[in-house]
Amino acid sequence: MENFVAWFGPVDQILAQNVLSAPLIAYLLLGLVVLNMLGRALEYRQHQSQAASGDWQDVTRHPLRVGTNFLLVVGAFYYMTIAHHGGLVFSMLVATVFVTDLFEFESRQVEVRNDRDLTPPKGSVTASILMLAYILFQTFFFAVAPFWSQVV
Repeated sequence: MENFVAWFGPVDQILAQNVLSAPLIAYLLLGLVVLNMLGRALEYRQHQSQAASGDWQDVTRHPLRVGTNFLLVVGAFYYMTIAHHGGLVFSMLVATVFVTDLFEFESRQVEVRNDRDLTPPKGSVTASILMLAYILFQTFFFAVAPFWSQVV
């Protein structure tokens, strides 16, 4: 990275350094994606137990998923300052997960309000898998680079 584009000074010195050909922030984002997926599973279990009461206002968001969503949004936008193309694509995937999480939560409340069985959060799980696949590709590109260069 050129010195004239170090927007965040000391933060860039730490998070933009390459570790195995990817910036350190990419590995941190990978960890956040995995934590987010774990938080989503815990939230669904929490929703199942909260739905037993029958009151839709008892259904609440899980703090782990909310926290990792916030950190993913901030981290993805920071990643865009370091790796422009990869950061832009990853930011769009994070925004997709964020929006689907909003709608999935509202649908859980509607299901409880209408006395329906809770359905798994298929949309946000699918978006999370795409997000995980992309950040895995970004972080471990060195492993697929020989095959990638033959194709592209």
